[in-house]
Amino acid sequence: MKKRIAIFASGSGSNAQKLMEHFKRSNEIEISLVLTNNADAYVLQRADNFEIPTHIFDRNEFYQTDEVVDLLKNLEIDFIVLAGFLWLIPKNLIHAYPGRMVNIHPAILPKFGGKGMYGDHVHQAVMAAGEAEGGITIHYVDENYDEGEYIYQARYRIDKNDNLEMVKFKGQQLEHQHYPRVVESLVKKITK
Repeated sequence: MKKRIAIFASGSGSNAQKLMEHFKRSNEIEISLVLTNNADAYVLQRADNFEIPTHIFDRNEFYQTDEVVDLLKNLEIDFIVLAGFLWLIPKNLIHAYPGRMVNIHPAILPKFGGKGMYGDHVHQAVMAAGEAEGGITIHYVDENYDEGEYIYQARYRIDKNDNLEMVKFKGQQLEHQHYPRVVESLVKKITK
């Protein structure tokens, strides 16, 4: 029986797409559901292109009820991947999936993490600090933004002439290269 992944995303979903592509032909793992807090998120179109079911939820459903956790349990989801999901994960979801929920952050944590540090905000902060390197961190999700145990980090060089788009591009190249592979290795270790 295939192990089942749910992806949470808030926006475009380029990492979600790389995961969908990666697992499309897998005999062991499938992307079973894409969830979002944004009815206009492009990730919904990406999921539709791969014929993956989606679920849109609001703040009340996510934080005040067990509906999202119940949905994941009913669909027998084994592992959760955050791919550009901007809300803090509530305790009930963390307790339902201990050690089975990961996030990718567009910097080398612990630097440039925390509330409000996502997407371009991170890249701008890295550049403003004059860092010679940027990078990515794949980490487990806990009850705080970007504080879960690190699983994998990769770095890229920031050249003096790099603008925001170049820095973002270099980071996304690393994300797309490593996130599906790392997720696959983690999911394969799960025992049902």
